[in-house]
Amino acid sequence: MTAEKEAKGKGAKKEEKAEKKEEKFARPEKRVLNVVRLGETNLDGNRKVSSAILEIPGISFSFSRIIADISGLGERKVSELKENELQKLEDIMDHPEKYKIPSWMYNRRKTVEKGNVAHMITSQLELSQKGDIDREKKIRSYRGVRHMLGQPVRGQRTRSSFRSGGTVGVQRKAAKAAAAAKESK
Repeated sequence: MTAEKEAKGKGAKKEEKAEKKEEKFARPEKRVLNVVRLGETNLDGNRKVSSAILEIPGISFSFSRIIADISGLGERKVSELKENELQKLEDIMDHPEKYKIPSWMYNRRKTVEKGNVAHMITSQLELSQKGDIDREKKIRSYRGVRHMLGQPVRGQRTRSSFRSGGTVGVQRKAAKAAAAAKESK
């Protein structure tokens, strides 16, 4: 009987340890991150609007502050926003000229194709940058050639930076063996 009680006691102890372990690694409910989709990007719902929209490609710090001021939602958390407020934020990002944001804050000034001023975010921005690089490659400009070669484009020095491949060094054993072979001759 004593062996039986000990076995039950050990089993109970193991269960208690397992429960404590689960409690230790369980996440508190307050730390659960809400994810809000805005501007083709997943935003952390626990952050304030003005800092969360910085994660969207094409939105700079100053642009996010203006968006927050115009919308009046800068100090609220993203997870607290209603659907119509999210749509308003997206409309401000897509059409900043409608809200009288100065054109010097836009990220695409005097485009080559149309010659107009525009502000682009997410996939629009990526596609326009890729198009610009492809156009430069096609016309064989200096920048285009540098892009083709995988070299730095903006005039940096390349003597010690932008090196590719592994380091070239001398292996000690091979060097010693070669030196010993020369001495023996």
